[in-house]
Amino acid sequence: MATAANLEEHRTALTGHCYRMLGSAAEADDAVQETMVRAWRNLDRFEERSSMRTWLYRIATRVCLDVLGDRSRRVRPMELGPVGTPDDTLTQLPGSEWLEPIPDALALPSDADPSERVVLRQSIRLAFVAALQHLPPRQRAVLLLTEVLGWSAAEVAESLETSAASVNSALQRARATLATRDLSQARAPLSDAQSTLLDRYVEAFERYDVTALTGLLHQDATLSMPPFCLWLQGHEPISQWLLGRGSGCRGSRLVPTSACGSPAFGQYRPPAEPGGPHKPWALIVLELSGDRIAAMNSFLDTATLFPRFGLPPELAP
Repeated sequence: MATAANLEEHRTALTGHCYRMLGSAAEADDAVQETMVRAWRNLDRFEERSSMRTWLYRIATRVCLDVLGDRSRRVRPMELGPVGTPDDTLTQLPGSEWLEPIPDALALPSDADPSERVVLRQSIRLAFVAALQHLPPRQRAVLLLTEVLGWSAAEVAESLETSAASVNSALQRARATLATRDLSQARAPLSDAQSTLLDRYVEAFERYDVTALTGLLHQDATLSMPPFCLWLQGHEPISQWLLGRGSGCRGSRLVPTSACGSPAFGQYRPPAEPGGPHKPWALIVLELSGDRIAAMNSFLDTATLFPRFGLPPELAP
């Protein structure tokens, strides 16, 4: 007889699945908790014809579909309007509107084999999860169950209580939608050149050498700062922002972490008065392409994000 401990063994895998479906780490946590409750109540109906993880994925998918029936998709600033300028007004949207980052440790199960882990890491990247938000919920579920988890059309049809023909049709439409999105960023673990790139990024940021920093960016790199709608693109606008309205970041310190299958940093800004601790300012998630940085995503809701990522509440001077 399975126990609650057996259910808990699958929490990380389920969290990753629910995050891909919902685009929110907080909602993924809630969905997994509801999945565990439903599974516990129905444990006597688990027939062991499939693995427990497969059974739990089925329950989690239904939970997520219920959630998605009550709200609109989550977005990134780049999807809300045209590229801005460093002088534009800063407009905020509530946190419920934004695609959220998730710690790798909460979404990538440690028992995955290396090839499976590559697929799972790629499927929590910001660009991929943002693209999923453009799919209707059932298409999203079909694509994830087949393309990420490797289920057959028959298995997905049984899970979603539909036909294999309907699953194949939904999968074809989902693939066509994703084909219109730019999902070309590298899937593999960091290369030696990219590891060196990150070291140079930290050094340039903490010295606040904006010339060196922008030299690490692609020519069409983007900078975004949720919950602000403004986003910038290109060396000159980003440089102007960092030297102008963003100049309060001078003297910041960075603490490495990982988010959405990408390198990330907790950014701590210096105190107004010398001698005080550095305070949380942003969770920076970098998107890499080749040997350059393609995007700097600064998520400013540190009250929520830093505890979730296990980042300290402040840094001593």
